[in-house]
Amino acid sequence: MGRVGMKWLLGLSLLVGLWVAADVASADEKPDDIVLVSEQWNAYTEANGTGLGWDLMREVFEPAGIKVQSRIEPYTRAVGLVQRGEADAWVGAYENEVEGTLYPKWHYDTDEIYAVGLASNPAPTLKTLGSYRLAWVRGYEFQHYLPNVKHFNEVARRDHILPMLEHARADLYIDAKPEVDFILGQSKEPQRFRTTYLTAIPLYLSFADNERGRFLRDLFDERMAQLVRSGKLRPIFLRWKQPYPFDTGDAAGKTGARQ
Repeated sequence: MGRVGMKWLLGLSLLVGLWVAADVASADEKPDDIVLVSEQWNAYTEANGTGLGWDLMREVFEPAGIKVQSRIEPYTRAVGLVQRGEADAWVGAYENEVEGTLYPKWHYDTDEIYAVGLASNPAPTLKTLGSYRLAWVRGYEFQHYLPNVKHFNEVARRDHILPMLEHARADLYIDAKPEVDFILGQSKEPQRFRTTYLTAIPLYLSFADNERGRFLRDLFDERMAQLVRSGKLRPIFLRWKQPYPFDTGDAAGKTGARQ
């Protein structure tokens, strides 16, 4: 073969070896699972693993070989776990909500935001929110996503929202539609209250800012593009009787833009 041919063969063998080593390294770096944390939301992220949110996450990740591990935590604790790299992502983030985590291009759902107040009071609008004393659950930061907010308080839990409104400790309570429906479902006199639609806010996963988080974020964007294009997410929304968030266009991050 000669020395030149031998050197070429050795070089080719070395190159093939590097390719194989790179493939093995890539396979080793691919996570087997994703640890997702979320507040418990009714029929969305239940503690037993059921709900629209968990079904969406399984459809995104599990066909790609990533097992979804769900964990229920209060919202602010869920955020902290991801910031510290103790979980891979939290569910229900708003775009660029906090620093120190990674946001994908694609949202996976939208939050329909409603105001709850006494039916005897005037219905609010986005323009008149500044004249009301508002309340919402701690950590939700609606002041960044709703216009004209001036007076607001944060509550630790949703247990006493309706008495708070009845005793005029706040004029309006702000939350997503499923939580508003659940709260009113606990009242013996729901007709005393009015719900008013305000806006829709896109929902994201927010990932840990590390190598594992970057891989999972990029995989999420890749899978969401495929799933929206194919329409495979639509039956999940239909099964849970929730509006499909991609009918107004499939551009990543554009549906339901914040006001």
